This record gives sequence, C-alpha cells and structure tokens, in this order.
Amino acid sequence: MRLLGFLALGHMVVDINQGSLSALLPFLKSGLALSYTATGVVVLMANTTSSLIQPLFGYLADRTARRWLLPVSVLVSSVGLGLMGLAPSYAALLAFVTIAGIGVATYHPEGYRTATAVAGDRKVTGVSIFSTGGNVGVALGPPLITALVTGFGLTGTLGMLVPGILVSLLLAAVLPMLSAPAPARVRGVEGAPTTMAGAMALLIMVIAIRSWTQLGFTTYVPFYYIEVLKGDPRFVGTLLAIFLGAGAVGTLAAGPIADRVGIRRYVVSVFLLTTPVAVAVLLLPGSLAFVALGALGFALVSTFTASVVLGQAYMPRNPGMASGLIVGFAVGAGGLGVTGLGWVADHFGLMASLWISALLPIAGFGLALFLPEPRGR
Repeated sequence: MRLLGFLALGHMVVDINQGSLSALLPFLKSGLALSYTATGVVVLMANTTSSLIQPLFGYLADRTARRWLLPVSVLVSSVGLGLMGLAPSYAALLAFVTIAGIGVATYHPEGYRTATAVAGDRKVTGVSIFSTGGNVGVALGPPLITALVTGFGLTGTLGMLVPGILVSLLLAAVLPMLSAPAPARVRGVEGAPTTMAGAMALLIMVIAIRSWTQLGFTTYVPFYYIEVLKGDPRFVGTLLAIFLGAGAVGTLAAGPIADRVGIRRYVVSVFLLTTPVAVAVLLLPGSLAFVALGALGFALVSTFTASVVLGQAYMPRNPGMASGLIVGFAVGAGGLGVTGLGWVADHFGLMASLWISALLPIAGFGLALFLPEPRGR
C-alpha cells in the first residue's frame, strides 16, 4: 500500500500538469494574442504527445521494465508546464506543451505496469488506487494553476515546478523498492479467446467521440464563462474543478454500477443520457448550469474505467496494448476534434463549437449500440 501510495502521488502530479492546460489556455490566448484555432492546436499538440503515443510506450514497457522513467517523467511534465507561462512565442509554447506531453505519456504505461506488479494478488485494487491519484490530479490542476496565474501573472506557472521536483525526488528515493524483478514481457492470458478486432475498432471510435465532447467542454467552457457570461477569470479553475472532480467521483462509482448492469449496457446508457445534460449546461441559468456541468463530468468521465475493461475483454491476449489504445490513442484522438472546434469558433462563434460538443454524444450513442458483447461472457 505504501508503494502504491507513492505511485498514486506521482500519478497525481503528472495529471495535475495535464489537467492544468485547459484552465491556462484563456491566459495564454490573451498573453500571446492567439486565435481559437491556435488554442485548438495547443490542445491537439498536448493530446498527440501525451496520449496518441502511449501505445508505443506501453509496448516498450511490456518488453522490459524501465522504472527509472517514473521520477524522470514527473520532472519532465512539470518542467514543460512550468515554462509555458514564460513562452515568448507561439512556437515556444508548442515546444513546452510537447515536453509536458512526453512526460505525461511516459509515466502512465510504466506506472500502470508497476502498480500491477507491486499490488500482488490484489491487482484490481492496486490499479484502482493508482488511477484515483490521476483523477484527483486532473481535478486539482485547474484551480491550482488559476490561483498561481491570477496571483503572480503568467510567470506563476513556475510554481508547478515545486511539486514536480519534490515528488520526482521522492520516487527516485523509493525506486529500489519499485524495481523488483518483473516478467520481461506480457504474453496475455493463456487460452484466452481471440481478439475481436472489429469490436475494438468500433470502441476506439466511441471513446474518441467521448473524448471530443469532454475536451470540447474543458477547452471552451472557460472562454464561454469569461467572454459570454462575463464571469471572473479567477473562478475558471473552480469551474473546471467542478467538471473534473465530478468525473473523478463518477470513475469510482462506475465500477459497481457497470458490474451490476453490464459494461456494454452501461456505456450505451451513459451516451444516451449525456446529450440532455450537455444541452442543460448551455441553457440553464446561474448556479443550475454549474450543477449540470458537474453532472456532465460525472457521466462522461465515468465511462473511462468501463471502456478500459471492455477493451481488455475485446483483446484478452493483449491487455496491455488494449489499455494503451483506450487510455492513449482513443482518448488522444478526440484532441484532433478540438482543432476543428477552434476553427468553428473562429468562423461561426464560440457557441457553435459548444453546441457541436453537446450534440456529439448522439453519434457516440448510435455507434455504441453496435458494440458486441465480449466473447466468453
């Protein structure tokens, strides 16, 4: 449990860095005079480096353990985020985003692999503890970066170096305990059913749509709050913390619910309920909109755990690669859509992008209806 706590702490710091970007974007947009399209490219770059390349790092992690990457990746992600506020140009900003993204992408595969190794027979519990650290980090990132930037200006992002340095040193100190011998390669489950390639491809499309919706709201709701509702920029972090914090609670609640009703049925049902809640965020006044935003985060993010388990059931002989495809590639692919949403916001207005984000789950629901039940269930 102590080692899992260290791993979860590292996961929290890495995902604080990852979750901070959405709250930082309005300040970067103003400071560097960026367009909505340019801010969409920033999100695309962050997701490409932090998510799309995760299957590659997962493949390397399965072949041989590289536990030294754990402290290094925490430090690298913190350095990338810490320097964003000092970026003198758009090109420099993209470079710092890339550095932070590589740190995020490096930590997750080795972190999941190590959490499974040190958990002993209670592997599900171990991975749950590890995942909870990341969920908490994603929720803490926006209010933390908002407090730093509103208090010290854009140079306040340097404050993110403090937890990164401390936790990377802590992980380096416990590295010998985390480096117990492990199998050189994960070979899958002996006698497991064959891979359901078509079902996996369809699931990736469904999760990409979910990611597109989630990133559309986390990227453009802060602009909506500041530019349309004329809200106080100091509360942007709180706004995103409501969304992402509710998502962390939803992730914990999804397991028992999905076990009771079935994983596939749970995913389909959530997509059916998501669009009305997303529309409510844009139509309800005042505090009711914040309540709807929390409900949207609870529903959208809760499908994360269920989708990983469903993907592993579709690829029972390659569970590590399945996790990488869902956690990394499918989620990161949604970032491609944010660039398109930025173009829409520039040409047709911010509300057009938000309405597209709100209505996208209808397409996800339609595709999810065709997801088959895993073999052997």
